[in-house]
Amino acid sequence: MQINDAEKAYITGTFTTLKAPAIGGVPAQRLPAVIDTVSGMLSDIEKNGMDAVIRYSRKLDGWAGTDIEISSADLARTGDQLSPALREALAAGAERTRLFAIEQREHLTDFETEILPGVIAGQRYIPVPRVGAYLPAGRFPILASAFMTVGVAKAAGVPTVIACSPPTSPTAGHPAVLHAAYLAGVDRAFAVGGVQALAAMTFGLLGEQPADILVGAGNAYVTEAKRQLFGRVGIDLLAGPSEVAVIADETADPELVAADLLGQAEHGPQSPASLVTTSRAFGEDVIRHIEKQLETLATRDIAGPAWRDYGTVYVAQDRETAVQLMDTLAPEHLEVQTTDDSYYHDNLKNYGSIFLGKWSTVAYSDKGISGTNHVLPTGGGARSSAGLSVSRFLKPLTFQRVEKEATPRLANYVATISEFEGMEAHRATATLRLERFNR
Repeated sequence: MQINDAEKAYITGTFTTLKAPAIGGVPAQRLPAVIDTVSGMLSDIEKNGMDAVIRYSRKLDGWAGTDIEISSADLARTGDQLSPALREALAAGAERTRLFAIEQREHLTDFETEILPGVIAGQRYIPVPRVGAYLPAGRFPILASAFMTVGVAKAAGVPTVIACSPPTSPTAGHPAVLHAAYLAGVDRAFAVGGVQALAAMTFGLLGEQPADILVGAGNAYVTEAKRQLFGRVGIDLLAGPSEVAVIADETADPELVAADLLGQAEHGPQSPASLVTTSRAFGEDVIRHIEKQLETLATRDIAGPAWRDYGTVYVAQDRETAVQLMDTLAPEHLEVQTTDDSYYHDNLKNYGSIFLGKWSTVAYSDKGISGTNHVLPTGGGARSSAGLSVSRFLKPLTFQRVEKEATPRLANYVATISEFEGMEAHRATATLRLERFNR
């Protein structure tokens, strides 16, 4: 997440680079070894079914149990292993994410309209039948992922949502991740991770028909599996390392901005963090605060390399240039902390989700507490697409109904176009109806 030489030509204002990345570029997500490994596993699982799934689960995740499915009773009891405070926080996150998704759904309305006399066209939103959600549980189990995937799918009206999460012991999955899935309304849950989990959901190996859409983040192998399975199954997006960017002026709090940048750099050593500011002095102050906070940060072994290798600070001459720079970066998460936040909100176009004002922070969404979805495009994907929402689980199905009297207004034009194209059968579907109309 940096401005390259080619992109500089399209920035009309002037800017300087206060901090450049030590490595930079787009982190490689598709190493040849990863591609080959995933291809082999998918082929093996498609051929050998659950035997291969269990074999990989035992080999890669240390699974020693029998049935990988978590019973509904065991799923309901997962909260018993958690503190009351965590259970309360998870319940709040699940409910707020659900409420926002329901509000989104209510604003996606069916309609029909008369295009011309006798020609009715319209659209209906129909939920997909089956969703498979992947819930990671690595060093940082992202508990809110279940709210964003399982919960939003259920809010869309998806009848069947299954979830897979890697085992964190020889016989069980992560209790907090599974409890989040339970709160989100998951129909069935399984303690299986990685490529084998996505393959099992796609190939219909878990006692359900094959999933129609796979959603949820994961490591490089999970991402590559989604890429290879796409077409056979729908996917949400191909997520790379988490990103954050901040637009701030001299009135912002440099300590808060530094903390927010490190908050996302903490996701992984390849997670970019970028600051665009209209004040050089402020940019320098933020850099100092980042270095100071890293001295005592418990996750400095992750956030430190991420900031060193992929962090950037740009000083823009004015707010117009700041907007151009940020739209070029197209970050996953974007914070705005200025005296004119509304200007930036009105003019910025490329971002996954925006956080306005110093009282907003990405973590509020990351943990599901502010209600919006955190499954968002990375690697510049925000230039062309948005993040996961209730609409991804709904198919906008169009329909048309033509009355007899409208036939001449349609058939003559279709016959003319079809004749020019040389598509005689298409022409006949129109002219035959025209003949019957004229009788």
